[in-house]
Amino acid sequence: MKFKRLKIVEQIIIISLIGVLVPSVISWFVINNVSQHSLRKELGNSAQMFAKVIENNIFSVMNADQRRLEEIVISIRHMPSESQQNQFLKDLAIHSYVFKNFEIIRPSEHVDFDKEKRIIYDSSTEQLWIIEKIHDDKYLKAEVNTKIIKDNILNNINEEKNRRIYVVDKTGKLVFSLNYDENDFQKCIKQLPINLVNNIATRFDEIKNQPRIYLKMDDIGLIIIVNTSEQLTKSTINKARLKILAAFLIAAAVTMFLTLLYSYYLYFNIRQLFKGIIAVERGNYKKQINPLTNIFTPREIIFLSEEFNSMISEINATYKKLKEKNKELKLLDNFRSNLVDTVSHELRTPLTSIKGYTSRLLRTDIEIDEETKHKSLLIIKQQSERLSRMIDDLLVIPDIEGAKLNINFEPVNLLNIVEASIYSVKNIEEREIQTDITNNFPLLYADKDRLEQVMINLISNANKYAYPDTPIKIEASYDSEKAIIKVINSADYIEKQILHTLFDKFIRLDDKTTRTTRGTGLGLYIVKGLVDAMNGSIHLKSTNDNIFSAKLIIPLFKSETKGNYEY
Repeated sequence: MKFKRLKIVEQIIIISLIGVLVPSVISWFVINNVSQHSLRKELGNSAQMFAKVIENNIFSVMNADQRRLEEIVISIRHMPSESQQNQFLKDLAIHSYVFKNFEIIRPSEHVDFDKEKRIIYDSSTEQLWIIEKIHDDKYLKAEVNTKIIKDNILNNINEEKNRRIYVVDKTGKLVFSLNYDENDFQKCIKQLPINLVNNIATRFDEIKNQPRIYLKMDDIGLIIIVNTSEQLTKSTINKARLKILAAFLIAAAVTMFLTLLYSYYLYFNIRQLFKGIIAVERGNYKKQINPLTNIFTPREIIFLSEEFNSMISEINATYKKLKEKNKELKLLDNFRSNLVDTVSHELRTPLTSIKGYTSRLLRTDIEIDEETKHKSLLIIKQQSERLSRMIDDLLVIPDIEGAKLNINFEPVNLLNIVEASIYSVKNIEEREIQTDITNNFPLLYADKDRLEQVMINLISNANKYAYPDTPIKIEASYDSEKAIIKVINSADYIEKQILHTLFDKFIRLDDKTTRTTRGTGLGLYIVKGLVDAMNGSIHLKSTNDNIFSAKLIIPLFKSETKGNYEY
């Protein structure tokens, strides 16, 4: 079975689950146990506190009742007869809500009377007595209303609704209670130690999460039992558990959320890198990476993105240069092919004529008359001049392309240039030439030989492609800065998209299979190069009424402009 590698996001999620949930679960168990132990101890301490509170409440209530009894004793001491005292105590028992009954006793009449005890609880009768001395041989014994005492003692702890409190005597008989439960009370009585510690809140229990406390009040003979109910334990410990669990769940959820959010941004940015790499692999060198930049974006991602974009920019620039070089190579290849084709086609014709007429003149087996010799030599001269012009055209191309034309600027007479150009064009005698250049036309600021070569090419081009028996017009006008020269002829309409290509090398309107005119296809390319070098411009135009025109714009000569310039 082939192993499937996980994605980065899947690995991060798995690691996060292991790294977050496992420590969280372990920490929850540890903290829960520590918390449970602390709460258990806290429940025991709170039970001891309640036992002390009840003890203090009992003593507080009893001391208050004893002070009331002292006031009664003071009143009795001022009564002369015992009958008055008894009547006073009887009336007081009727109207008092604290004391139920009064009795004057003498120690001599009670053998078991203990003068040191001020408070006595009789478990057999369930009566609580407070004793106060009247005279050395007479004491006042008052029965306290236990219901009033219970209400006063438990008044401050009624809010503890889930805690059970029992107050019993030495025999285990219940005096009063809070949240009484019979089964629980019997269990508490059975579990009480035989030997009780006096006046110290002591813990006794069998269930660790339900602490029980007893407090023996030796002076009174009462025992306070405080029991923590199961409900209170569950509500306290379970509430703490739920809080801890909720805290861990919230922490884990927040951690997982942040992890997933981080994973999303990381995955998105890495996916951007993948897309960029795939784009480069498919030949798209313009693809840029735009990562999401925020607090979740690592510095390494930003660095990789910037480096990738920089690399892509360099590759794209290199690719563009390579495409340009390929175009140049293609052009050079086309140039080579066209040059070979041109040389083989165009140069062969004049060479063949020169060779044929030269061989004819050199023949000794026939006699050649003077007229024939003259015609032959004239043809040889014309073909030589044609061959020379084609070679000049080929030689001037590298200078144009390398911007190394040597331009000798000088004042130039346009009329002289046009006349010389017309004379130099082959077979121009068969065509009508119309010119409207005046003798006082302003001087041009250009290179005389280069401008003449331009005009020869334009007139020769017009002569070759013009309809038969149609004239060639040469018009000239000027303004304060420049001269405008037009060479116009009648010819077939040329579409605009083709018209713009006529300035390229080896471009002809008739291809080599349908060629009807001679030429290298370099004329207009050379014209444009020479005109640009002389700070001028040239524009071609073909109209639907079969009019073709080449417009030259050449700067005029001014007295302050002169000198030789290297173009």
